Parts: sequence; C-alpha cells; structure tokens
Amino acid sequence: MDVQERLDELAVLVEDAKSMPLSASCIVNRAQVLDLIEEIRNLLPESVQRADELLADREAVVQDGRREADRILERARAEADRLVSEHEVYLAAVAEAQAVADATAYETSLMRKETDDYIDAKLATFEITLQKTLQTVDRGRERLRSQMYQELAPQAGGRGAEEVFDAEALDEGGTV
Repeated sequence: MDVQERLDELAVLVEDAKSMPLSASCIVNRAQVLDLIEEIRNLLPESVQRADELLADREAVVQDGRREADRILERARAEADRLVSEHEVYLAAVAEAQAVADATAYETSLMRKETDDYIDAKLATFEITLQKTLQTVDRGRERLRSQMYQELAPQAGGRGAEEVFDAEALDEGGTV
C-alpha cells in the first residue's frame, strides 16, 4: 500500500469516529491511529525516495529530450543550409544558362547577318559577271548577224560595203 491509501484510511477513521456531545472533538482508537501514522512514516521514505527517483528520471528524460531537440534542430538547420545552397546553385546555373543562350543567339544572329552579307556580295558579283557575259554574248550574236548580213549583202545585190560597215559600227556602240 502507498502513503495516499494510508492517509485515506486515517481520514475515514477520524470521520467515522464518535463525536463528543457539545464539542468538535471526537473519540478515536489511539492504537489504530498510531499504527496508521507509523505505517505512513515507514512508507514516506520509500515514497519520497521513489519521488526523488522519478524527479531524477524526469530530469534525465528532459535532458535527453533537450539533447534530441538540439540534434533535430541542428539537422534541420544543416538541411535548410543545404537546400538554400542547392537553390542558389540552381539559380546560378539558370542565370549562366540564360547568359550562354543569349550569347549564342547574338552570335548566331551576327553570323547569319555576316553570311547573308557575304552571299549577297557574291550574288551581286555573279550578277555583274552574268550581265557582262550577257552583253558579250549579245555583242557576239550581233556580230554574227552583221557578218551574215555582209555575206548576204553582195548576193542581195545592191548594198555596198559602206552600209555593212555602218551597221558594224552601230553594233559596237560607235557613231556613224
């Protein structure tokens, strides 16, 4: 039995005791009360010792809880630092990737413009060459025609060499 039960017994004993007429006093069995008090005294050191043990255990449990809480907080802080670091690395990588993409787009645009300019210059040169070639071909064809007319002219009977000469001069851009 524990101290609390013995104290409850003592209270019941006093409550159930015969009261003295015209007084607040009562009659209790002295031997019973003294036995209960002795039992309570004997139980108190054991109860106090158990209470002290429980308090010590409580303090140890509280200390263990605090240490565990500190470990959890430290791990949480480390994880938060790691996540922030990874996020910063991610943001830096995204920024660098965007810079590389922008630089590549600029260089590509520049190279495309340079390529277009180069091709346009080559096509212009080719166009000029083709125009000169066409002019040369046209002059050559005109000469051939005029030679054919010269050869045909004496057969046609009436035209003189002077007229053929004038046609050749006109074909070559000369004035008559």
